[in-house]
Amino acid sequence: MKIALKKIAASAGFATASALFGIPNAQAALPIEHWIQPSGAQVYLVTSPAVPMVDAQIDFDAGSRRDPAAQAGLAGVTAGMQGRGVRATRAADGTPLPALDENALGEAWADLGASFGGSAGEDRTSYSLRSLTDPALLARAAQLAARQLGEPAFDPAVWQRQRQRIDAALREADTRPGTVAGKAFESAVYGSHPYGRQTTPATLARIEAGDLRAFHDRLLRACGAKVSIVGAVDRAGADRLATALLSRLPAQGCAPLPAVPEVAPLAAARDQRIPFDAAQAQVLIGQPGIARSDPDYFPLLVGNHILGGGGFVSRLTSEVREKRGLTYGIDSGFAPGLHAGAFTIGLKTRPDQAAQAVDQVRGILRDFVADGPTPAELQAAKDNLIGGFPLRIDSNRKLVGNLANIAWHGLPLDYLDTWTAQIRKVGVADIQAAFARVLQPGRMVTVVVGGRP
Repeated sequence: MKIALKKIAASAGFATASALFGIPNAQAALPIEHWIQPSGAQVYLVTSPAVPMVDAQIDFDAGSRRDPAAQAGLAGVTAGMQGRGVRATRAADGTPLPALDENALGEAWADLGASFGGSAGEDRTSYSLRSLTDPALLARAAQLAARQLGEPAFDPAVWQRQRQRIDAALREADTRPGTVAGKAFESAVYGSHPYGRQTTPATLARIEAGDLRAFHDRLLRACGAKVSIVGAVDRAGADRLATALLSRLPAQGCAPLPAVPEVAPLAAARDQRIPFDAAQAQVLIGQPGIARSDPDYFPLLVGNHILGGGGFVSRLTSEVREKRGLTYGIDSGFAPGLHAGAFTIGLKTRPDQAAQAVDQVRGILRDFVADGPTPAELQAAKDNLIGGFPLRIDSNRKLVGNLANIAWHGLPLDYLDTWTAQIRKVGVADIQAAFARVLQPGRMVTVVVGGRP
């Protein structure tokens, strides 16, 4: 289950926002620089000189929404295989660079005291570099990352071995009720949209090493990259780093990719009761939610904090856990992406209490959509969100994640500066109107795995 807007665990050993900018509570401006390189790559930079390190994230429109339907999982396995060896090539000065298998590549990164890796989400494939900014080390790290990014080996024998491992992991995951519930829920919420596609042993079996290379070569080009950099580098240094990282990718050829359809709204409620021998029933309730571009993003964020995203102070926790003892934990969340990600309420309960829990959740949601929060709930949510804002940007790693979010979704460069002001101006009526527009409690998917069929 994907629940958006979760707090990220703090990263030890990296500069806090107050240390970076000399401010007491991370509320002052975060200066973001943005420019476009001759290749078309977009670069975003926050200079943070306190620690001699740099974090970079490179994003491409190469997420799972670009997977062929019969090869669901292609984006994810392509990104993963890029870390399992690079082919022989030459440096810019013509010096031969030997091929590196998975072990040699890992040792090379360990020798540099740096790290680089990729992963695919629904919308984008992201690659992350972390390195010291010592000029010699950073230059070598950027060169190695460029090879891994642009010249992966995609060795067929390695892929065959890795595919077997992934197949075994998929089959093992399908023995868990949470996996069964999540797959059923996403299929019902998204229908035929790419967001709802599932990686299965069957789709995995259709992916060959040549498919990995074709996917990589078609979608990873410098002209389509968005590079976010946070660390002890100035603009000139960041520009050199971005250029080096993308140096082994084609610079041209970014023709518009095929449009991906929007997520279709649900026409009627859908209930699935899936028998499963488990001590607890997994319950998921929801529907298509919003894209990140939705103008009601902030009212929905604040409203969801009140409904089920605020932990022990949320209404769902108070009513379903504290008052009725139907679960140890319950939460809700929106997962906004380029398309309408799911709104999800999730909980676990005793199988014999599943029907009662579902009824309670539906009633609480129906009342919240109809009436909105109370003024006291709203003020408490604002205080909590605003008070916790510094924790969202208190390390270089969190900053680069926020910066990449700004880059990917085309948010204003002052987005982080105005975040608390956007929260403050949300009113009860704004939340009520937004929830009434976006959610339809009478037309939601309900999946129960482990209760009575």
